[in-house]
Amino acid sequence: MEYKLLIDGQWVNSGAMMEVKNKYDGKVIGILPTASKENVDAAIDAAERAEDTMADMPAYKRAEVLLKTAALLKERADDMAKTIAAEAGKALKFARAEVDRAISTFTIASEEAKRLHGETIPLDAVPAGEGYVGFWTRRPVGVIAAISPFNFPLNLVAHKVAPALAAGNTIVLKPASTTPLAAVKLCQILQDAGLPAGAINLVVGSGGTVGEWLVTDERVDKITFTGSPDVGRHILSVAGIKKVTLELGNTSPVVVAPDADLDFVAKRCAVGAFYNSGQVCISVQRIYSEKKVYEPFLEKFVKATEAMIVGDPLDERVDVGPMIDSKEVDRIEGWVKEAQTSGAKVLTGGKRDGTVYYPTVLADVDDEMKVVSEEVFAPVASVISSDDFESALKQANDTKFGLQVGVFTNDVNRVFKAVKRLNFGGVIINDTPNFRADHMPYGGNRQSGLGREGVKFAMEDMTNIQLVAIRLNS
Repeated sequence: MEYKLLIDGQWVNSGAMMEVKNKYDGKVIGILPTASKENVDAAIDAAERAEDTMADMPAYKRAEVLLKTAALLKERADDMAKTIAAEAGKALKFARAEVDRAISTFTIASEEAKRLHGETIPLDAVPAGEGYVGFWTRRPVGVIAAISPFNFPLNLVAHKVAPALAAGNTIVLKPASTTPLAAVKLCQILQDAGLPAGAINLVVGSGGTVGEWLVTDERVDKITFTGSPDVGRHILSVAGIKKVTLELGNTSPVVVAPDADLDFVAKRCAVGAFYNSGQVCISVQRIYSEKKVYEPFLEKFVKATEAMIVGDPLDERVDVGPMIDSKEVDRIEGWVKEAQTSGAKVLTGGKRDGTVYYPTVLADVDDEMKVVSEEVFAPVASVISSDDFESALKQANDTKFGLQVGVFTNDVNRVFKAVKRLNFGGVIINDTPNFRADHMPYGGNRQSGLGREGVKFAMEDMTNIQLVAIRLNS
């Protein structure tokens, strides 16, 4: 099927065509044009022209468009889920969950559109403010460049688009080139929901061309990016003076205390490590188990891992499908072999079938191995013995990243000790780091990024505070 770019309310078919393939069987499922520099310029122009229209649109009308979008997503949920499963290789059961989350994200945005407000401020709290009254309000920043990744081709787009529109901004969206079809279908839904021309524009192409043109353009007022730390650092170096939100990597740790329910923890960690083939910023990667329960936990985790069903993501029974491409399988194969050379043991998995890499559990790893120190972004998890709870917290915290961490314990003292010790954007108690509710503040500390997503919190970053001070006539 042939798809097009969206510029100023029109579907445009120009430039070299690219293929989008089913990640499991390699069959072409769609073609669409890659954007030229002229296309990107036209998209930014259109977004600029639509700024006043969106900024002047009453909050209730923005809310209506967003709520209609959620309703249309619900009507088209089956098609959208199958699109995600095919283009991203995500198991259909998890693709359906992603669609449900996107519906929630747009619903929340429709509510938050009506809650965006400022406050009065008592300027006469200082002598210089005597005789003045003051208040501040929030106004949209303007044109937002939204660059989304392949692993959640619908809901991570929603987390950029929905709050941007709720706050009255316009958008130029660049989805991942490997998974653009869900974004194309979402843009069609937004049009059908009544979004004005130019409010959202969609361009597709590589980060080195289309992405670079977007982030360096002075007409863009804000960038919201999800992807690798290296690209995030590059964006900061070239973006110029504009707002930037970055959601980057993690080496998501889990701490297992001896009082935890090991059967429950093993099953949750298996899903957390291997759904979407581990290609999630908050996939379980490092599991620190106190040594008194290390062996029984490891046995249960391996068993839970081997119970995962691997295969065609469009099969309703499947838990784990393919990785995004063969290069990524080559990379993780190399990382696992490198770890084995240094003494790590593969307890299960460690094999591939085309673009499928089987869920893999490692033991006897050390902190210098890439599978521990860098984000694996693959279906590989390591289980590590810790002397005690304090040691486990210290090991979990020993990373340059800081997105989310999971801690399993029923001891309230351990809970508060973990919250105090762990420098992460999210500390998840009695569940894995994968937990995310779409209205909560979500983002990382340290090298995991800047700013927060979650509709209300994203909207704060997508608006500017405007102070009004009025001198009263005496």
